[in-house]
Amino acid sequence: MGVTDPAGPVMDRDEVDRALARLGAEHEAIETSLLALQDHAGRRLLEGAELTGTTRERWTTADASITLLWAYFDAYTDALRSAREIRARRRWSSREDLVELTELLRGDSVTVAGSATATANAPTLLSAAGRLSERFSLVTLVDRMNELYATSLDMVVTADAVWSALPARIDLLAAELQRTRNLAHSVGVRPGEHPAGDDLERITRILTKLREDVVSDPLGFWVPAQGSSAPGGGRPDTTVYDREAQALEEVRREIDAVLTVRQDAEARLIRLRDVLSRADRTLAEARTARGEVLAKIAATEVPVVSGPPTALQEQLAAAAEYRRTAQWHRLSPLLESLEQQAEDELLRARESLTAVTAPLAVRAELRGRLDAYKAKVARHGLAEDPFLIERYDAARRMLWSAPCDLRVAEQAVLRYQRAAAEALAAPRVPQQSGPEDRRGEQ
Repeated sequence: MGVTDPAGPVMDRDEVDRALARLGAEHEAIETSLLALQDHAGRRLLEGAELTGTTRERWTTADASITLLWAYFDAYTDALRSAREIRARRRWSSREDLVELTELLRGDSVTVAGSATATANAPTLLSAAGRLSERFSLVTLVDRMNELYATSLDMVVTADAVWSALPARIDLLAAELQRTRNLAHSVGVRPGEHPAGDDLERITRILTKLREDVVSDPLGFWVPAQGSSAPGGGRPDTTVYDREAQALEEVRREIDAVLTVRQDAEARLIRLRDVLSRADRTLAEARTARGEVLAKIAATEVPVVSGPPTALQEQLAAAAEYRRTAQWHRLSPLLESLEQQAEDELLRARESLTAVTAPLAVRAELRGRLDAYKAKVARHGLAEDPFLIERYDAARRMLWSAPCDLRVAEQAVLRYQRAAAEALAAPRVPQQSGPEDRRGEQ
C-alpha cells in the first residue's frame, strides 16, 4: 500500500474483495428499489394520468429523475462489471490490476453520458447543465442515486396515498348523495323549491369538481407532516370533503324531517285542530264571562276579548291542502310554525279568560272571606251580636247585589273583619239584666 495514485493508496486484494462485496450488495439493493419504484402503482398512475397544477410540475421533474436514475444505475452496473472482470483475471491480482481496480473503485472513473431526455427536467442540483457527460466515483454515484430515489419515491408515494384515500371516499359520498337526491325528489324537495334541494345541487357540483381536481392534481390535496423526512410523510387534505360530508348530513336530517311529516302529518293536523278548537272555546267562554262581569261588577275595567284566530285557520287549511297534494317539503316547516303558534294562541286565550274573570274571582274571594269570619264568630258564641250582624248584612248586601262595586264591598268586608276581631279580643262579662250595647264603644 506504499504505492499511491490520484485515487489514494493502492488497494490490496483483500480490500478489493471487500469493496466488491459491498458494492455488489449495494447494487442488488439499488436494483430492487428501482424495480419496486418502476412497478409502483402510483408511478404507473402518474405516467398515464392527465395531470395539472403542482402534480404536473413535480411529476415532470420526478419522471426525469427516474430516467436519470436508470442512467446512473446502468453506469454503476457497468463499472461494477468491469471491476469484477479485472478481479477475475487472476487469482492473485497483479500490481497493475490493483492500480486499475483502485482507480475504478475509488476514483472518478464512472462516466454518465448526458442527454436531453435524462437531464432537461432533472433537479438543477443533480444535473450537470450544459454538459454532455459527468464523471463520478462509485460512492458519489450511490449518493446521487439515493437523493434522486428519495425525492422521486416521495412524490410517487404521496400521489398514490391521495389517490388511494380521497377518490374512493368521494365516490362513496357521491353514492350516498345520489340516494339522498332520489329520496328528496320523492318527497318534493327539488332545486328552486326547497333550500335542501339547492344544497344538494351545490354539493353535487362541488364533489364532481373535487374528484376531478384530486385525480388530476393529487399533490394539491396533501398536508406534509411537520418535521418528517420519510417519503410520503403527511396525510391527505380532506377539508373540502369533510365540509361537504357535513353539509350532506344536514340535508339528510332535513329530508328525514320531511319524511317524518309525511308519516304523521294527519295526526299532527288533528292535534292542531284540537288545540285551535280549545283556543276558540276558551275565547268564547271569555267573551261570555265579560258580559257577565259587565252586568254584575260595577266600576271595573274589563279587557276586550279578541275574536278567533282566522289567520291560523287559513294556515291550517293550507297545511291540509299541502298534505292532500303531497307537498311534504312545504308542509314540514308550516306544521312546525303552526304548532308553536297554536300553543301560543291557546295560552293567550287562557290568559284572556283569566283577565276577564278576575273581578268575579275577587268577588268570590270576598264572599268566602266574609262567610269564614261569620263562621268564626259563630263558633265563639257571638252569632247574635247585633253590631256584628249589622256589619255582616251591610257587606253581604253589597257582595250579593248587581252590579257590585268591588271597592266599596271590600271596605265593608274589612269593617266586618275589624269588628269581629275586636269582639273576639274583648273580655266576656256574664250578662245580668239584658244584652249589652257596645256600639257606643266603637
